[in-house]
Amino acid sequence: MASIKIPTPLRAYTENAANVQAAGSTVGEALASLVEQYPDLEPHLFNEGELRSFVNIFLDDEDIRFLDGVDTEIEDSDNLRIIPSIAGGR
Repeated sequence: MASIKIPTPLRAYTENAANVQAAGSTVGEALASLVEQYPDLEPHLFNEGELRSFVNIFLDDEDIRFLDGVDTEIEDSDNLRIIPSIAGGR
């Protein structure tokens, strides 16, 4: 199973787990596994079944948007990171 690093603001929805193991052969399947384990995460990651635009997913150091998006294939040894976009400031 791939490991997904959960950012601090979303840990309240994963019982404070910083890393979660998720099954799947693609990023999308791993995210579906994550949401299956922690259903309260779904509205923070998805909007009508699509990954929210402000949610960035990295496979190791690569943004999946520059790969195959949620169809990017993964291995059990891969590490995914959820990085929410931050806005604001002057």
